[in-house]
Amino acid sequence: MATSTGRRAGVLGQPVAHSLSPVLHRAAYAALGLDWTYEAIECGAEDLPGVLSERADWAGFSCTMPLKHAALEIAAEVRPLAGAVGSANTLLPGPDGWVADNTDVAGIVAALAEFAVAPRTVTVLGAGGTSQAVLAALLALGVPACTVLVRDPARIDRALDTAGRLGVAVAVETLHPDAAALGADLVVSTLPSGAADPFATRPWAPTQTLFDVAYDPWPSALAEAAGRGGARVISGALLLLHQAAVQVELMTGQEPPVDEMREALRAATPHAGL
Repeated sequence: MATSTGRRAGVLGQPVAHSLSPVLHRAAYAALGLDWTYEAIECGAEDLPGVLSERADWAGFSCTMPLKHAALEIAAEVRPLAGAVGSANTLLPGPDGWVADNTDVAGIVAALAEFAVAPRTVTVLGAGGTSQAVLAALLALGVPACTVLVRDPARIDRALDTAGRLGVAVAVETLHPDAAALGADLVVSTLPSGAADPFATRPWAPTQTLFDVAYDPWPSALAEAAGRGGARVISGALLLLHQAAVQVELMTGQEPPVDEMREALRAATPHAGL
């Protein structure tokens, strides 16, 4: 377990200046009474080995794009969930080097749990690292199958590999505003900000839930359209909050102060849908 004496942690990514991870982690340290620091460090995949070797005594790192796959490759140990997902957003110090873990899955599950979402059908937009975590989260929801909509079906290999390891059945279809799969009980958009705007034109129903991981700006055009149709809308800011809370627990060994972290995030992004 980490001690309360001053330690350092940070978020790695490129670009990373916009990251809200420092807001969340610093709020947690303050609430826990820890004399820790948390920094945002610009880091591409090719920079990762050097950045980590220079900070071997740090308490851990959050990893954002484009490092979620590179973190697996450099780790001395890959925890089972991260290995099954095929994507890591957390690096922790271990006896033999860095340990790769994934807290996105827990973040997705916790965000959906706040709204008691219990879907029978699920459609995922996009096939990147976050969509891989969504597939793992489906198991916790008791959903054994889903549809993944992608622009280019040839770029879904990693997501299909994840589904195979997890035992989740995936139907792959082309990402299009008229796709019938957009009528699923739960639609999860893992697309970058603005990329889902063309899908705002389709009708939404009150029986549906949209979980849009893009929270800046909020509401997105997609979220606004879903809300107008009466659908329940969940902001990706909740994923950010809950995955960070698990990281705090992993790095400090203490119960994360979720309420204080939520308030800090709400203050930093008052229109993020929290």
